Amino acid sequence: MPHDTVSQAAARSALPQPRAAALGNAGQCAPEPAAALAVSGLRKSFSEKLVLDGIDLSVAAGTVFALLGPNGAGKTTAVHILSTLIPGDGGRAWVAGHDVAAEPDAVRAVIGVTGQFSAVDGLLTGRENLILMADLHRLGKAEGRRRADALLGRFDLAEAGGQRVMTYSGGMKRRLDLAMTLIGAPQVIFLDEPTTGLDPRSRRELWRIIRELVADGVTIFLTTQYLEEADQLADQVAVLDQGRIVAHGSPAELKRRVPGGHISLRFADPEALDRAADCLDVSARDDETFTIQVPSDGAVRALRSVLDRLDAAGVEAEELSVHMPDLDDVFLALTGRGTEETHENDSAEGTTAS
Repeated sequence: MPHDTVSQAAARSALPQPRAAALGNAGQCAPEPAAALAVSGLRKSFSEKLVLDGIDLSVAAGTVFALLGPNGAGKTTAVHILSTLIPGDGGRAWVAGHDVAAEPDAVRAVIGVTGQFSAVDGLLTGRENLILMADLHRLGKAEGRRRADALLGRFDLAEAGGQRVMTYSGGMKRRLDLAMTLIGAPQVIFLDEPTTGLDPRSRRELWRIIRELVADGVTIFLTTQYLEEADQLADQVAVLDQGRIVAHGSPAELKRRVPGGHISLRFADPEALDRAADCLDVSARDDETFTIQVPSDGAVRALRSVLDRLDAAGVEAEELSVHMPDLDDVFLALTGRGTEETHENDSAEGTTAS
């Protein structure tokens, strides 16, 4: 799909500004009751490197929130702090109403975490991995085995449940890893680059499972560099760059605000092309293919306006298509880096200060 080239500065001004988490001054107020996760003024440094520079976030319960950003932006660091693995240096955070710093045990009781690499034991069977997690959660022998078998069925692993995990495919290991996260029935799940290395079919299967979890009321905090993944799954997206949230909104909101969207129209002959060009605000024209492009934000009213103008001029288009910027364009406009560049250094995101 063709996209007009836009300057980073122009895109930044067009995109919505980061929204505060409705928490007031950093560290002063508790989160709103409807928020499954809230962050106010969160900061973190490693030696001289400032990784998180006072970020504010609010995630509604039963939704998918995607945190995007290039390598080194601070995505994994944010997950580590929110899941109580490391402390923040400033600001406050709440998960399911619990203060992350003051109530770490309460936070751990209501969350699940799936990291970039599957945390499964290859020498155990799939069922044994799940039972081990059930024992760690002190579910009791009968309940732990009941829940393990239920999760094997839910994740389409029942037939493979008795096989050692070392024989599983990458997609099967990922599903088992997520199933292990669900043993404790978490309210909030952190998925840090959950589909890295998976083939397209396995990735889409994991997407299906994530949607089912959200339908059951689970809140998903997702970090990813696959922008299609965020586009498919996320209710809200935040773009993190150099330790700061540089944009926040739904995928549709972010894409609409990047210049380059247009309606493409093809006509039957040069006469129709000329008449259409006279009545529309044309940004590009191709006389060989009888096509024009009209700038558009993708809204229905914009499309209706174009069609109404053509009707008034007595012109009918042979073909019509709407072309909108995607999250790749948003990412590039905001960070100055494309996704190909970030994928070249995927291993860097696994470091502590990522």
